[in-house]
Amino acid sequence: MSEFKNDAKAMLELLGGKENIVSFTHCATRMRFVLRNQKKADVSKIEELPCVKGSFTQGGQFQIIIGNKVSTFYDEFVEISGIEGVSKAEVKSEAKENLNLLQRLLANLAEIFAPIIPAIIVGGLILGFRNVIGDIALLENGTKTITSVYPFWNGVYNFLWLIGEAIFVFLPVIITYSVCKKLNSDPVLGIVLGITLVSPQLMSSSDFVKAVATGGDIKMWDFGSFQINMVGYQSQVIPAILVGIVFSIFYKFLKKYVPEMISMIVVPFFSLVPAVLLANTVIGPFGRVIGDGLAKIIQIGFDSSFSWIVSGIYGLLYPLMVITGLHHAMLPIDLQAVEAVGGIYTFPVVALNNIAQASAVVAVVILNRKEAKAKEVGVPALISGYLGVTEPAMFGINLKYLYPFVGAMLATGVSGMISRLLGIIANSVGVGGLPAFLSMKAQYMIPFIGVTVICIVLSILFTLILSKTSLNSENKKQMQQSSNVEDTKMVKEPEAFVSPMTGNLYALSEVKDKVFSEGSMGKGIAVDLTEGKVIAPFSGTVGVVFPTGHAYGITADNGRELLIHIGMDTVELGGQGFISHVKQGDRVQQGDLLAEVDIKLVKKKGKSLLSPVVFSDYKEITVLREHGSVQEGENEILIC
Repeated sequence: MSEFKNDAKAMLELLGGKENIVSFTHCATRMRFVLRNQKKADVSKIEELPCVKGSFTQGGQFQIIIGNKVSTFYDEFVEISGIEGVSKAEVKSEAKENLNLLQRLLANLAEIFAPIIPAIIVGGLILGFRNVIGDIALLENGTKTITSVYPFWNGVYNFLWLIGEAIFVFLPVIITYSVCKKLNSDPVLGIVLGITLVSPQLMSSSDFVKAVATGGDIKMWDFGSFQINMVGYQSQVIPAILVGIVFSIFYKFLKKYVPEMISMIVVPFFSLVPAVLLANTVIGPFGRVIGDGLAKIIQIGFDSSFSWIVSGIYGLLYPLMVITGLHHAMLPIDLQAVEAVGGIYTFPVVALNNIAQASAVVAVVILNRKEAKAKEVGVPALISGYLGVTEPAMFGINLKYLYPFVGAMLATGVSGMISRLLGIIANSVGVGGLPAFLSMKAQYMIPFIGVTVICIVLSILFTLILSKTSLNSENKKQMQQSSNVEDTKMVKEPEAFVSPMTGNLYALSEVKDKVFSEGSMGKGIAVDLTEGKVIAPFSGTVGVVFPTGHAYGITADNGRELLIHIGMDTVELGGQGFISHVKQGDRVQQGDLLAEVDIKLVKKKGKSLLSPVVFSDYKEITVLREHGSVQEGENEILIC
């Protein structure tokens, strides 16, 4: 049988069937679905599938985190569903039908910057490394930099700026290319357009400002009756976006109406020339004012006497911005700030958010350390989070359980305040996890590392504390059930019940056999055995002992009927690994040994040890808890 055949078949059904799927594709770790009716997707049951590490909805797409084997799952889902997958671009296009105007705008902005982000991250790391070797006095009692002592590292320092300049100074070229590609105009002409914004014959923005202030010479194009300032838009983001949009409008309009025979000449010329003219007369100056204005508004908030409060609020709310997609709108403003104010005030907080989200998962793994599923999902999520990729942590775990998400929010808010009190500023956007210190200005690298440690500790601490509150859905459920138990006690004294096994508790709905998971057999719990003894959970009479020794039926003194089914598909072992200590008709007392199980043998034979414990008269059964570890003889499991 194929590795994911059963999971793929179950997922198709839980998504609402073939008819509810508009299209789907996959990326590095996730399946991406566009659904006709997202309400038909049974999210909770999808997340219970063994291959699923979490799910979330963003950009009109229902995304299911599978992990590194997503391509294998994708192939099997195609085979099972009979639907051909499509490209990511097609899925994104169809997903936009589910979005409002603001969401579409943010989605388009995200798609423009998504291809650029790796280059920006590389640039940020290069700037950080140059800071370490060229700007921090690390040698000779803190009086000299590495570059001033060693010629080799001085050469490295200068050489690396070749890449840094290409990324940051010539950033408009990358942006106009990406805009034109996104808007289905000519991306190569987009490159040409971008080069006209950063041409060496243009004055830099800083030189232009100095010339105006000192009355120096300003380079101009002289058209006789009017002149145009020859000022470049190096490192500018907003002007490049606006110019790329205007060019694409011209290009697509002309492409539609110009005859094919002259299209190759007319369309490029009459779209590029007017766009460049407008870039240097209207669009560019307007975009510069808007971009610099937005950057300086951020600067005012982060430089005010209440800057630490502003930073704390930004940190507290940033995770909510990520959920809604509003964080995409901040990237162009952040990049503009590098040029306008010489650094980024918000990126230190963004990096702390990623670190806090990963650290919250650490707390979740600690709390559920005895559950294999928690480790399987949590460890990869926290590792990727610490390396700057927070989707598995945030959407796969923290939002699912809520209390770790809130814990991470609080930790980001507090550490964001501390960061601003220390005056920490970043050179540029970089890796948003533990390596983020390399993106900070030289004098703030060590302080940022200190704040990172504080953030990790606070996130784990807040998450552990909140796990004891009603924010933890498991606690809330237990409180509600305890209330129900008190009501039950007022009616009649409940029969004592203890766990018949030692292991990890699961809800019956998590059992892979539908007879149990759908409640056909009744209500109860399931235990994944970690020790090989099975005892009587109450006093009564043994009504059934299967010849294979894998299942037992007991009738309690008050008439309650219980089935203990040891493992899944263990009947196929023909009794191997099972020793019965009772027979049909035997009278047993609570705690008497019913059976012994050779756990190693059962596992070696490839059988699951997840064992349902089910009452047939489920209407009068109250389950107190369904997760965590349990010992044989423990009594706070259910009321019967």
